[in-house]
Amino acid sequence: MVDQVKLFENRQQALKKQKKREWFQLFWLALLALVIRSCAFEPYNIPSSSMVPTLLVGDYLFISKYDYGYSKHSFPFSIPLIPRGRLFNNPPQRGDVVIFKWPKDQKTDYVKRVIGLPGDTVQMIGGRLYINGTVVPREPAGEENWLTEAGWQRYKHYIETLPNGVQHDIYEVDDNMVLDNTDPIEIPPKYYFMMGDNRDNSQDSRYFGLVHEDLLEGKARLIFYSTNGNGWFFQFWRWTEFLRLQRIFTRIQ
Repeated sequence: MVDQVKLFENRQQALKKQKKREWFQLFWLALLALVIRSCAFEPYNIPSSSMVPTLLVGDYLFISKYDYGYSKHSFPFSIPLIPRGRLFNNPPQRGDVVIFKWPKDQKTDYVKRVIGLPGDTVQMIGGRLYINGTVVPREPAGEENWLTEAGWQRYKHYIETLPNGVQHDIYEVDDNMVLDNTDPIEIPPKYYFMMGDNRDNSQDSRYFGLVHEDLLEGKARLIFYSTNGNGWFFQFWRWTEFLRLQRIFTRIQ
């Protein structure tokens, strides 16, 4: 009888030790996931058409956190582990597609392209982008119909070349839309001018103002999944209907 009691106690102690090991492992796994999400890569999905044709609604992408250094917005829920400024700050380059917190509430995630750098003067005149008084060249690339949140829209497609040589696609409805004429905006230190590639369907720095460097979260790197929303991933027999297979594992430029 004594042997059975001891055997039972030994089993209970072994179970307690096993549970402690499991909790310990879960803790370190959760910590590792937090570190990866905060310091290396984080998934992000595209909810609007403001970056069409570069990014589409239904694109899922990875952003790299280490490119621009770290601020409190690098961490989940903007935990103030870094109360002010940026750690290992590395300024973004003109033409980078970045994720940042909306300056109006510093909570909502936005994705746009870096157009203006500190020291630049940016202006829109007749639908054309001017940087430091020089018009940014664009080459026509045809016209396309695109389904947006407001329905089907006819766009003029251009290839725009920024002053540092970065080329990217933009869409324009017309050169006389609401935000196609602005006052010149001088960009102070630590601020950036952001624009969407879908120029006439983007609330960007023409609308909400400049973005401080502390609001930067990361650089958009890779599309790892893309869907038009008309099916579920487990419906493998319908993948060709709703998956944009040609976009999966493409780099963002």
